[in-house]
Amino acid sequence: QVQLVESGGGLVQAGGSLRLSCAASGLTFSRYAMGWFRQAPGKEREFVAAWSGGSTYYGDSVKGRFTISRDNAKNTVYLEMNSLKPEDTAVYYCAAGLNYVPERLRVGVSYNYWGQGTQVTVSS
Repeated sequence: QVQLVESGGGLVQAGGSLRLSCAASGLTFSRYAMGWFRQAPGKEREFVAAWSGGSTYYGDSVKGRFTISRDNAKNTVYLEMNSLKPEDTAVYYCAAGLNYVPERLRVGVSYNYWGQGTQVTVSS
């Protein structure tokens, strides 16, 4: 049974930082492309970042502020978030998939497994 468990969310002031973690189990982690998405109340799910084949990809709204990384030995993917803004407030989800096409990594349907999400709230 595949499980993705996010952690590290919380409340932070604007300009602050958070580091999200996503621990995976039940899959051959190194084979999977890993992504982060977020969804704010009343908004559609938004692509945040992905890691696949040694390359990283970012949504325009987070480029230069967020960094995705992974540790295959720990079956964990991370999202380092700096210079946080109130508009970054959302539930953040990690996802795992076997579609390695860069354009497809930005699309939620390309991923096979999802975590339950972790809330990030940025106060102004």
